[in-house]
Amino acid sequence: MSAGTTGNDDVYSTSDAAWTVDADDDGTTVAQGTGDDDHDDTGDTGAYGAAAGDDMTDDRTGSETEAGADTRPAGSPTQASAATQAGTATPPRPGKKRDKRSGRATRPQGAASRPGDGRDDADGQEARSGSGTPAASTTKRPTGRPNVPQQPVVLRADGLVKRYGQTLAVDDVDLEIRKGSIFGVVGPNGAGKTTTLSVLTGLLRPDAGTVTVLDHDVWADPTAAKRAMGVLPDRLRLFDRLTGAQMLFYSATLRGLDGKTARSRSTDLAEAFGLGDALGRPVADYSMGMAKKIALAATLIHSPRVLVLDEPFESVDPVSATTITDILRRYTAGGGTVVLSSHSMELVQRTCDSVAIIVGGKVLAAGTMAQVRGRRSLEDKFVELAGGRPVAESMEWLHSFSG
Repeated sequence: MSAGTTGNDDVYSTSDAAWTVDADDDGTTVAQGTGDDDHDDTGDTGAYGAAAGDDMTDDRTGSETEAGADTRPAGSPTQASAATQAGTATPPRPGKKRDKRSGRATRPQGAASRPGDGRDDADGQEARSGSGTPAASTTKRPTGRPNVPQQPVVLRADGLVKRYGQTLAVDDVDLEIRKGSIFGVVGPNGAGKTTTLSVLTGLLRPDAGTVTVLDHDVWADPTAAKRAMGVLPDRLRLFDRLTGAQMLFYSATLRGLDGKTARSRSTDLAEAFGLGDALGRPVADYSMGMAKKIALAATLIHSPRVLVLDEPFESVDPVSATTITDILRRYTAGGGTVVLSSHSMELVQRTCDSVAIIVGGKVLAAGTMAQVRGRRSLEDKFVELAGGRPVAESMEWLHSFSG
């Protein structure tokens, strides 16, 4: 292994491409290679390196406020109850109505419940202090979800604005995307999805706002930010006169990988994407789906911490889409993070953990998949927010067939 790589090469040593991302690696899986500086926007598909959302996972713990210490004087009802439970006989107070069977003072109907007397909250936990008054702090009830620590934010966008003349393409967009998640970005044509992703990856400079990737500002510290990212652009920019093998090798060397590692990872990726028999052919001879897969392989070859993929499933057949989904899930299971855009609502709903719906450059909804879509499908929610209209009803001429 050359000095251009760190000890992370073995993650690509198996043929099933079960790649992982070292959580302790600060984004320097590979050192900066020739041509990979702050002026170099190529590195994976010959286009650039990159990454986005808003993970609104519910952090409620469901714990109830503990009962406070009982400061009542001895002989009070609370003390009497405690003494009785402890097995110590306590005489009833004068003037109190006594239970004929037990001889103990009875509590008037409607009296405040005491801790441990079986009249606690519905979740079975005590939410009152020993004085019988409501606890001072607000309590949260269980959500039915495990109390899993929230993952750190790896990509953050604050107040992004991008204009093209009088057109406001990105309008005050805020996003947070956390480690190990697949975050989907959906919206109608012309909604600003591609522009937003281009700003996130450093391809476009925003008119306002900031973007950080692993705490590196995309514009103030572009080399460190781009080293941690891999980007698949919407419009593929491939060196299509190269063969598939040459394309992957070139992308790997731009990222500082030595020749042996580049060839090994190229073989693994080609097998994973079903391109093993096509590596010796020029990329210009590939179908659109094959070109998409070789570009995605080039994006992954340096094992980036964050992937930003614009329409990764476009022109891809269902079998290949399933393969890509499986690869992305293995990648995130190892600590990687994915931001992707797509027009396939069903695919996004099935693949992504969280989603943002962008319309007219604004984020109209963002959060976990369940939070955004509720009890409906993502497509139904999307149509509601995007303002779908039954325009066909006014086009009666469609029924008057010519000829």
